[in-house]
Amino acid sequence: MTGRIFLKLIAGILGVLIVALGAVDVLASRVAESNYREMLVRELSEKGRITASLLDDEILSSPERIRAVSRAGVVRLTVVDPAGAVLADSDAVAGRMENHRNRPEIQAALRGEVGSAVRQSGTIGSSFLYVAIPCSRGALRMAVPLSSVQAGVNDIRKRMLASTALAFLPAFVVAAFFARSVSAKLGSIIEYAGKLAQGDFRARLGKQGLDELGVLGQKLNETGANLERIMAELQREHQELEKLERVRKDFVINVSHELRTPLASIQGYTETLLNGAIHDPDNNIRFLNIVRQNTERLTNLASDLLTLSRIELKSQKFQFASYYVNGLLIDCVDAMRPIADRKSIKLHLEPAPDRCEVFCDSKAVHQAITNLLDNASKYTPEGGDIYVGATPIADPAGPKFVEFYVRDTGIGIPSEDLPRLFERFYRVDKARSRELGGTGLGLAIVKHLARAHGGDVNVTSEVGRGSRFSITIPINDPGHIEPSGEVQSELTVS
Repeated sequence: MTGRIFLKLIAGILGVLIVALGAVDVLASRVAESNYREMLVRELSEKGRITASLLDDEILSSPERIRAVSRAGVVRLTVVDPAGAVLADSDAVAGRMENHRNRPEIQAALRGEVGSAVRQSGTIGSSFLYVAIPCSRGALRMAVPLSSVQAGVNDIRKRMLASTALAFLPAFVVAAFFARSVSAKLGSIIEYAGKLAQGDFRARLGKQGLDELGVLGQKLNETGANLERIMAELQREHQELEKLERVRKDFVINVSHELRTPLASIQGYTETLLNGAIHDPDNNIRFLNIVRQNTERLTNLASDLLTLSRIELKSQKFQFASYYVNGLLIDCVDAMRPIADRKSIKLHLEPAPDRCEVFCDSKAVHQAITNLLDNASKYTPEGGDIYVGATPIADPAGPKFVEFYVRDTGIGIPSEDLPRLFERFYRVDKARSRELGGTGLGLAIVKHLARAHGGDVNVTSEVGRGSRFSITIPINDPGHIEPSGEVQSELTVS
């Protein structure tokens, strides 16, 4: 690629030099011819004055003497009287020549001036340069063949062309170095552009200098960097879309599955009741309770789906304010105590330090903690213990978050299931979870509520020894929360 560009540039430079040499030849030839003729006219004028001083009757009357003088001056001599009659001529018989009074150079000489003209001689039949000067006899004219003039002009022209060609040699060498540099830069730029066209956006062009090609190379590098960034963003977006598509498909499958089970149960028991079991005192109440339980399950599933959807779409209206931590814990424990009492589970409150506060939406935090308590009560056997409490998280600059935790003495969770616990519809024991009435969305809601506050979730567990779930809530307004609802007063609510 670089070699082809170099050859093209050299060919172009040679073409320019040849055209320039031709222009110099044309223009310089004209100037040289004009200058040479002017110089020749002056030279012939000087020769004519010298020759005119030597003319006498004896020379004019002897053709041999006239020819001798002509050979000495290397010119053709013609003497014309004031009337235009030719008195003597070195190359012709004077008596046979026509009157020269109408010749422009003779007219000028008869006026006392130096006259010159170029034309073909009627007597000799060749073209001459004529120069006439005034003399005592009338006019003395000298003529030089144009072939001699042209020979002199051609000699000057050759020397000028040779000198110009020699002067062009250094220019050609400099141009060759320039062409080599430009072709190398252009070749690398074209090669880099080819890489960009093939999708190699990580490639970069080497430094090209500060000239226009260097600026072009820099802009191409910037273009490559921009394309690389755009492609990376597109790939990330594509991966995210694929991930979202997988989530959507899983969501549709899970929702369909979750809906199918209670609906099938409701339909089956309803048809059984309609077919006569409504009058069976041993089973009708039990069947209706099963229908009611599945209806509640559908209601809870729909409610959790709506809650999760509002949080993910950021349309959930939060009302943030500062609340005492212990007040929030007491409300959650009081709400869950009847459920725990039915299973003979002991609820233990482990309070935070007095007057410890968090900046949150109290209803959202209440829902998150009660979801954790409800989850713990389902998987804690009768007579077990559940501990709920909160503690500020230590930080060198002072606590910034409070950790709310729920710890149980239940069956525990295998370590391989822990990373996926907060996914929608994920269950460790699917059959038992459905048996206990879970929707599979409770922990996902807890995660989204915690992150909506600027916090996070965590879980640790050991099979057979229980689990510990926790969420973190900021103590003060972290500044990046954008509540979608009306913000309450900053007064602490107990």
